[in-house]
Amino acid sequence: MMLRFALVPALALVLAACGGGASPGGPGAPPAVVTTQPVALQPWIDRTGAIGTARARESIAITSKLTERVERVRFESGQRVEAGQVLVDLDVGGDVADLDAARTAAREAQRQFDRQRELADRQLISTSQLDAQRAVRDAAQAAVQQAAARVADRVIVAPFAGVLGLREVSPGQLLQPGTPITTLDAVDTMEVDFAIPEVQLRRIAAGQRVEARSDAWPGEAFRGSVISVDTRVDVATRSVTVRAAVENPDGRLLPGMLLSLSVLQPARQALVLPEIAVQQSGTQSFVFRVDADGRAQMAPVRLGAREAGRVEVLEGLAEGERIVVDGAVKLRPGLAVVEAEAPANAASGADDAALPAAPRG
Repeated sequence: MMLRFALVPALALVLAACGGGASPGGPGAPPAVVTTQPVALQPWIDRTGAIGTARARESIAITSKLTERVERVRFESGQRVEAGQVLVDLDVGGDVADLDAARTAAREAQRQFDRQRELADRQLISTSQLDAQRAVRDAAQAAVQQAAARVADRVIVAPFAGVLGLREVSPGQLLQPGTPITTLDAVDTMEVDFAIPEVQLRRIAAGQRVEARSDAWPGEAFRGSVISVDTRVDVATRSVTVRAAVENPDGRLLPGMLLSLSVLQPARQALVLPEIAVQQSGTQSFVFRVDADGRAQMAPVRLGAREAGRVEVLEGLAEGERIVVDGAVKLRPGLAVVEAEAPANAASGADDAALPAAPRG
């Protein structure tokens, strides 16, 4: 019994000591060291995202029009060629001789025509005879063109500049009409068709900038522009097809690649915060704002678009207000805060650690 009465005064002293301490966040609580920054207007670019498949601006399969043997192959797989460059020589057979004979006949027909025209001018022959010789001359010239076309068909050339695909033929092989020889793609500029919902049609127009990204090249953005918008809406999907041209000077984008695209809207001014400054409580987003007395206060905000660690604030903050960017997790409303000093540079050494600044206000 005597022991119980002896403990009562000691317990009272302990409770009194505890009661005299500062409550969390009260006037006596130590300030929290945080990093802050003022809210400022910054350029913001809205993006409309889509998925599309890359295809070459020009793309064909090169084939033969004739049944003929391959005399010579003048290209290798993956080679870059210019327009008009010879790819394959086919066996010309007797076509060259036919062409030479046609040219000889055409020259003779022209001489006969010139001679008869002189005679007609002197009225030594009738006009009908001159017309007949003119017809012979024209027929001979047409025969030359026909023979030259047959010879030209035996030389297969690239119709435009681009990159060749895999070689599918060998010297001595007999080609049939339609036999694939290789493919040719103009890949300096890729075209990408993608669909957007019709509700976003007002945000898309020819000439807008486009950024394309591929999983094959992480972190790289290929730039281009919208070149056309389809004039019809797909009644099944309620979407519109948009075509963009994407620059591909290094040839890293290949036809058939899946690309993620962003159509960039003109820049506008918006209140932008680092995403790390925003806290979440249920469905409510808030930040800690530093008031005139240097204390942190919760400020509910309504957010807009997000991009690359930044977030747009639509409501809840005004330009110039200072918010906590780093250190918000340890804050409570009303707690005093001090700005963390910048880290000392390498010349000052590790002993020059930053000390807390004086409370704001």
